[in-house]
Amino acid sequence: MKEKVIPLSIRTRDSERSRSVILKSALEEFALHGLGGARIDRIAERSNLNKRLIYYYFSDKDQLFQAVLEAAYQKIRESERQLNLESLQPSTAIRKLVEFTWNYYLENPEFLTLLNSANLHKGRHIEESSNVLTLNSPLIELLGEILEKGRVSGEFRGGIDPLQLYVSIAGLSYFYLSNNSTLSFIFGRNLMAPKAKSERLSHMCEVILGYVLRG
Repeated sequence: MKEKVIPLSIRTRDSERSRSVILKSALEEFALHGLGGARIDRIAERSNLNKRLIYYYFSDKDQLFQAVLEAAYQKIRESERQLNLESLQPSTAIRKLVEFTWNYYLENPEFLTLLNSANLHKGRHIEESSNVLTLNSPLIELLGEILEKGRVSGEFRGGIDPLQLYVSIAGLSYFYLSNNSTLSFIFGRNLMAPKAKSERLSHMCEVILGYVLRG
């Protein structure tokens, strides 16, 4: 009896589907337990796939964690591209980026926990990735173009480093959300209450725009 040949297109779709399921399950596992505490057995159970299949696509836990990081960066960068910041007035674009970053971190807390875990391991998984630089560089280039557009129009002051500015935008959200439990206790305020979150976003917009706008 002649063996049935599975078309390449079907095998490719099955492969992509399996990788997608594995990455989603791995994201949940790494977000809950970090790289050190994550277990391939639990990822296999979450994905309802054979553990050997996970090792087929990703040789070990470190490579899987790297793939999850790359997918997480790709997701946020794609969401940023959909903002069409280049079509907006410079100050509107900066405000929109601040608002987006804040809301994205709020809606995707697993992204922050992934970054925390990556930094615990000195960023080596990002350093070894050839894709992360490709994913992140266009954002800094775009931010530089927005800053230059604002400078030429007289809206922004000159001499602003787009990388430093983005780190400040991300950091203002990241620190607040990553440390909200300890900060809330220390200062006796629920920093995740709706009013507190609204005040925080307003404060961040004022700080960033106050820095870039020409005085």
